[in-house]
Amino acid sequence: MRRSIDDYPFSESDLVGIDDAMRLSWAVGISDDYDDAVPRVVLTVEEVGRPGQGMVAHLLPEHTLRLRQALSDALREIGHNPSI
Repeated sequence: MRRSIDDYPFSESDLVGIDDAMRLSWAVGISDDYDDAVPRVVLTVEEVGRPGQGMVAHLLPEHTLRLRQALSDALREIGHNPSI
């Protein structure tokens, strides 16, 4: 099974006020196409204009939860409510 969950196409407005950032898009999906048949969250990050040349993380549930917590903590640090 493979399924796309969400993807974010890059927009030039993402870099307003940032001079040295890469133009990146990301996608999140799920897959269980592994020898152990354990489903994983698949996070893909690609540079705009270079499809198929990005980096793909195949995250077990416990790693995905850790990433979610880190993102939540980062949002809280910059003054956003991470529960939204």
